[in-house]
Amino acid sequence: MPRMNFGAHMSIAGGVYRAFARGEAVGCRSMQIFVKNERQWQGKPLSDAEIRLFHAERERTGITPILAHASYLINLAAPNHELWERSIAACIDELERCRLLGVDYLVLHPGAHTGSGTETGIARVAQALNRILASSSGNTMILLENTAGQGSCLGGAFEELAAIIAQVAQPERLGVCLDTCHLFAAGYDIRQPVGYEATIAQALTLLGQARIHAFHLNDSQGGLGSRRDRHAHIGEGQLGLEAFALLVNDPRFQGRPMILETPKEPADADLRNLARLRELCQQTPIHQS
Repeated sequence: MPRMNFGAHMSIAGGVYRAFARGEAVGCRSMQIFVKNERQWQGKPLSDAEIRLFHAERERTGITPILAHASYLINLAAPNHELWERSIAACIDELERCRLLGVDYLVLHPGAHTGSGTETGIARVAQALNRILASSSGNTMILLENTAGQGSCLGGAFEELAAIIAQVAQPERLGVCLDTCHLFAAGYDIRQPVGYEATIAQALTLLGQARIHAFHLNDSQGGLGSRRDRHAHIGEGQLGLEAFALLVNDPRFQGRPMILETPKEPADADLRNLARLRELCQQTPIHQS
C-alpha cells in the first residue's frame, strides 16, 4: 500500500489541543484545524497552558503534519482598503498563532477581486502576501488553495496561483494545497486516467511538484465546471471513486497530507471516508514514466 498520509479537519471546540483526541479517534495520521473561530475577526489569545497542551497532545498522538485553515473572512484580493487591511492583520495574527502552536501549514484562499479584475486582484493578493510575510516569523508555510472559480474568486486556474507566487518576494515561504472538489468544479476533469494525468501535468508545469504540499480530498456535489464549492462524501458525488484512486496511488505525492473536508454527518462520516481512501490504496498504483 502506498504510504499516504490521510487525515481530516477536526473541531477545536473546548480548546485547540482537543482536536488531537478527535483526530486520533477516527484514525488521522495528519490533521487540519482552525486556530481560532473562523467566523470572527478577533479570537481570544492562546494561553500558555493551551499551547503546552497542544504540543503535548501532538507528541502523544504522533499526528503530523498539522495544517490550519485561515478564516473565511480574509480577502487579500479585496479592492476595499479597509477590508484589505483588516484581512492582512487577520492573516498576520493567524500566522502568529500557528508559530506558537508549531503548525506546519496555513491554508489560505487567494481571495475575490469583487469586480476589480483578475490581474488587479492577483497583484493585490501578492502585495498583501509580501506585507504578511515581511511581518511574520516562524516556520509555518502559507499554502494557497485552488478554488472552484465561483464568482470573482481567484485561484480557479493554476495560472492564477502561479501568477500570485511569481509576484511574491519570498516564494520559498509559499506552497499550494490542491482541493479535488475545487479542481473538478473549476473544470479540471480528473475522473479518468487521461484527464487526471493532463491535470497533474499542468499543475506540475505551472506550479512545480515541490510546491504542492497538501491536498483536500472532497467529492463534489456539483458537476464538471459547475463553479460550485459544495463538498460530498468520497465516492458519493459527481467525481466518483476513480479520481481518488488515481490520486492516492500516485507515487509523486506519497507522504503528502491528504485532508478530508467532507460533511460530518452521519456521526461516523470521517471513519467511513478515511476507510474508503485506505481501501483505494490497495488498488494497483499508476506508474509514471
